[in-house]
Amino acid sequence: MSENVVHLHKPTDPPTPDTAPTVLTVVPDAPPARPVPLWVRSGRAVKTAATHETTRATVRAVARHSSYTFNGGRIVARRAWDGRTGSRYERMIRAAEAAGNLEAAEEWEERLQRFRAARHHRRMDLLHSPVEAAKGVAVGAGMSVGVLVALGIVMALNTGHVGDVITPLTATIDFIALLIRIVQVVWGPALTIGPFLALLALWSVGRKQHAAPAWALPANVRSSEGEPITPSIVVKALRDLGVPALARAIKEMGDAGASMLGPITIAGCGVEVDVTLPSGVSTNEVQNKRRKLAENLTRHEHEVFITIPQAARTVRLWIADSGALDEPIGSSPLVTDETMTADYAKGRAPWGQDLRGDAAALSLYQRHLLITGLSNQGKTVALRSLALWLSLDKSVQFLMGDLKGVGDWAMFDGLATTLIQGPTDEHVIQVTEMVEGAVDEMNRRIQAPPGTTFPPLIVLVDEAQVAFMCPAKDADKRPYGGSKANSRYFMAVRKIHNQGRAVNVLMWQGTQDPTNENLPKLVREGAHTRASLALGTESQARMALGDKAVDGGAAPNLLRPGLDRGTLVVASDGITIPAGQSSITVRTHYIDDDAAQAITDRAKALRDGVTTLHAIDRGEDHDPLIDIFDVIGTTARVRTKDVLARLAALNADAYGGWSFIDLKRVLDDAGAEPYKSDGVMVVARDRVARALANRDTDGSASADG
Repeated sequence: MSENVVHLHKPTDPPTPDTAPTVLTVVPDAPPARPVPLWVRSGRAVKTAATHETTRATVRAVARHSSYTFNGGRIVARRAWDGRTGSRYERMIRAAEAAGNLEAAEEWEERLQRFRAARHHRRMDLLHSPVEAAKGVAVGAGMSVGVLVALGIVMALNTGHVGDVITPLTATIDFIALLIRIVQVVWGPALTIGPFLALLALWSVGRKQHAAPAWALPANVRSSEGEPITPSIVVKALRDLGVPALARAIKEMGDAGASMLGPITIAGCGVEVDVTLPSGVSTNEVQNKRRKLAENLTRHEHEVFITIPQAARTVRLWIADSGALDEPIGSSPLVTDETMTADYAKGRAPWGQDLRGDAAALSLYQRHLLITGLSNQGKTVALRSLALWLSLDKSVQFLMGDLKGVGDWAMFDGLATTLIQGPTDEHVIQVTEMVEGAVDEMNRRIQAPPGTTFPPLIVLVDEAQVAFMCPAKDADKRPYGGSKANSRYFMAVRKIHNQGRAVNVLMWQGTQDPTNENLPKLVREGAHTRASLALGTESQARMALGDKAVDGGAAPNLLRPGLDRGTLVVASDGITIPAGQSSITVRTHYIDDDAAQAITDRAKALRDGVTTLHAIDRGEDHDPLIDIFDVIGTTARVRTKDVLARLAALNADAYGGWSFIDLKRVLDDAGAEPYKSDGVMVVARDRVARALANRDTDGSASADG
């Protein structure tokens, strides 16, 4: 610290220019920084050292290995106690009684009685064992000495030396003395090393059981291993759920809450248990805390499902094995079994697996279908897999509109009667007219004589929200999209929903992100089978599946977008749903484009050949004979009713009202009369081609406006 600069002069000496100071002032230096106290620096150093990751890792390691040793001793002691007493049997009896399984309780009681009888028999034997042991030792020693002496006599007779009589006995005594000396040498080190070996054994037992606090375990153990589900863990998870009435009721129960639980049963890749809630606790209070319940069970939220069975005040918990839902479920039987066929009326489509690992199959018979979900969650694949299975029934006809238009349905070219692909307003117009043509076919079937049977006609529209939101209008100013009474697509779908089921005309739709604008209420409620992939909100889940399913526990909004791709929540009477539940969660099989193409190739081989139309002819000019030839395609002959259906799909305005008489009139005039083959009326391709050739040669083209 430098001194201040001071210039002073005697008062008797007047200042002169030579002696006058240049500075007559006191100039202090800048104040020095105050030193940090030693105790502050020491505290900071201690805090830094205490919070350093190395220190934390060291503390965790010390705590972990100490706990391994201590808790390993507890585990060994408990195992020894269980082996010597009947405590294990008593625990099993109490658990069986708490679960209400009296048969199991009686069985464990019988085992406990057998254990006690055997233990009493062993203790009684111990009372007589010293005498018996002494007698055994005396007899054994006498026999051994006798044998050794006899052996010595034999040796003496052989060698002629009398001293050899005791040679075997002497050798035995020397051997025993050697063993004693070995024990004396080893005993000291064994006493020193023994405790360390015992501690190592206890540490090993504790390590294998992960017997340490969760915070001290290695990160990979903490994150990847879920605890096995036991009654005590379930009760503790419910107690800590944050529902005061539930926590109080559990504390007041004499059995600590065990009476709330039904049997814990294995259900696929997890376990299932019914929980009867105490009075004052409603089921929705547990449903609304699904994430906290899952975390209390050491599971992720998507690994715990809560449904409401029929029993009052009861929730059903399905708890997956940790990580099991992230494993693939395997290939579809449609891919692995090349001999598989379909039956529209009696069969069920192999769709995937439920959470229990059982096959989930869906009946499609006379059921309108709606599948919805966020974009890129597997909606098209799930919808397409149902169509692929149904295509293996050769009686089924398809009218398809893909308003995404990226080729997801291209493999149905040559299988579907109509296949329109594209996202534009023009494609929406085409799809709308296709659906209206199906309405005309439905009306024709309804007016048929009673008892007439009709082949299934599936009207499928993927990305249907594009149609509902289309702003285009026709020449009469009627909108194609929307949900008003003059909306053409909306009204066509509603008509099929109202009456199509009775005559096997069914509407299948796939749509994204359901709202009232892109999926009107009347349309979504007209579907018999409703399924949803991952959604964003509960309100969307209610739109997709209905209030009843959501109130019963269906929660597609809790599925993980991207991670749960292909997982559906299904509400339908066409699939087996556990008793008391209103929905079921299905993990669908993934069928890629190549596998789908192979399946449709098999489906095409079952049929005579289908000419697929890629646009609806809306022109006023048309030639019936040319149109008949076009819809026949490459097949040698086609049934007249199939020709009528294809003509109606081609041009509903021109041919929607045609009957067999109209078709026969045109063919008869052209000289290509229909005829019977195997008892049914058919139209021959060769006859129609010959009639066209003759007509063109004569220059007598005919057109019907």
